[in-house]
Parts: sequence; structure tokens; C-alpha cells
Amino acid sequence: MLPTAFLFPGQGSQELNMGRDVAEAQASAMDLWLLAEKHSGLKLREIYWGAQDAAPAPEMSDTKALQPALTVVNVSLWLALKDKAASMQTIGAAGHSLGEFSALAAAGVLGVEDVVKAVCERGKLMAGAGKEGHGMAAVVKLPLQTVEQIVDKAAKQSGAFLRIANHNSPAQFVLSGEKPALDAAAALVKEAKGRAVPLAVSGAFHSPLMSEPANAFAKVLDGLRWQPPQFPVCMNVTGLLERDPGVLKAMLTAQMTSSVLWTTTMQSLYGAGARRFVELGPKAVLTKMVGQNLEDVNDAIAQSAGSMDALMAL
Repeated sequence: MLPTAFLFPGQGSQELNMGRDVAEAQASAMDLWLLAEKHSGLKLREIYWGAQDAAPAPEMSDTKALQPALTVVNVSLWLALKDKAASMQTIGAAGHSLGEFSALAAAGVLGVEDVVKAVCERGKLMAGAGKEGHGMAAVVKLPLQTVEQIVDKAAKQSGAFLRIANHNSPAQFVLSGEKPALDAAAALVKEAKGRAVPLAVSGAFHSPLMSEPANAFAKVLDGLRWQPPQFPVCMNVTGLLERDPGVLKAMLTAQMTSSVLWTTTMQSLYGAGARRFVELGPKAVLTKMVGQNLEDVNDAIAQSAGSMDALMAL
């Protein structure tokens, strides 16, 4: 079996009925939904488990609901796979933004219940920090150097804050900042023959504009029990594999105000020997990015498991 890295998605991967089949098959997964509902104060199953033909409810994108619900789905899938995963050669794990909490749970750095409680608080803090005039936008079809130049020019033109918040692939980035700078950047992206897409988020995530909720969340992290990982976790802030629980805590503390270095993360996992990348979560967003970030190699495969049936096929 190929050396494997496990990937966990973050905000943007939510979908209707996610995790329902796992929870209905395993009581431990249903218990996690109940725990998340208790600590979030929200009827998460009612929000995400609508009728099969229903359109996704607007509440599904609310970060207060999304963070605990998606984390429960990711972690439930890991727990359902855990026994089978024990026979795999695991190189490490990584999670995209919110997904990093699932990766830390999978590696045993944080207990599952601690992770659920933490993301409930994180969702509340981030939702409460949302300010009118702050936002994010995805930029595609342009290389990093061009995007960096656009960010610098847009910030100077507008006099407003802007930074690259996500390095998702060599041609996919996310900008975070104040609306005048985002608007200026969108015009410059169009001139450069790229595409800018505003994101439905409540704030300028992964930027210094989130320093207030980040400081409050650091106190939440201080109250958690941190353990050495069973396998290394590649962290968003550095894109490097880490084993020291003190370093892992420091990286997670910095995550809310720092950029997500996903391209570096994927390259680090490949460099450590991973040749099989298994995404545990809905929608297969990260699975599609594997080839984009490892386009010069031909010996890596990507698989996605967002349901019980998909887990059985791994």
C-alpha cells in the first residue's frame, strides 16, 4: 500500500446531508453531532440534514454552524476509518484552515471532544468579529507573482488593508482585507485576465484583522490538553510537518491571523514520502487540488471519502 497522507477540508466544503449516513450507522458519530449542538447552541442536524431535494439553507454558510458541523463530519469519517488506517503507512495529516482541527484530532494531539468544543467557540468568535467592509475573494488563473503585485498595488491605490490569505495552488489564491482594497484588486485581476470571486464569509479571515478573536481563542487553546502526535501534522502557518505538541499549539494559535500555505503543505507531505492522498470530508475540494499542487510528479494518487460507502472502497 502506498505511503498515505490524510487531508481534512475546511470552510466551503459543506453540503446538504453531510455526515448523515455515518451518524446513522455509528452511534459515536451521532454523539458528536449532539455534543456539537450542545456547545454551539444550534440545531445543526436540522440545518444540514434537510430534505433530499431541498436547496441548501443560508444557515449552512454561517460560520457559527459550519465550523462545528463540518468538523464533526470530518472527525466521524476518520473514526470510521481508524481501524483500517492503522494498517496503512501514514506519513502525516493536514487540514485546510478549519480542517486543521480535524487533522490534530486524527493524530491524537487533541481529544475529539476538545476539538468539537474548540471549534464551537472558534465559530462564535469569528462570526462575532465580522465587520461590514471586511471580506475575502478567490483569485484564479493568475500566478503568484502577478497576484502579489496586484495586492501591493490595490492596497496602495485604496489605502486599505489587503493580503493573500490562502495559497491554495499555484494558480488559486484567496485575498483577505478591507472592501476598498478588494474592489481595487478585483479590477486589477480582470485587467490581468484572471478572475476574482467574492466569498460568502463574515470577515477578513486569516489576516491581522482577526487579531481580536484570535487573542480570545488563544485562551481557549490554553485550556486544552495537548499530546504528542501519533503521526506528524503539516501545519497551515509554515507548511511543514511538526511533531512537537508545543509547536503544534503555537501554530494553531497563529493560524487565525496567518496565511494558509496549502501549496507548501502538499509539497512537504510529498517530500516526506506520501504518494497517496486521502481526503476525509465532503465535496472533494482538496482532492482536486492534489494534482494542481503536484503537477510535476506522476506517482501520486488522490482519493476522497465523504460517505460510508466511499470509506469502504478505500
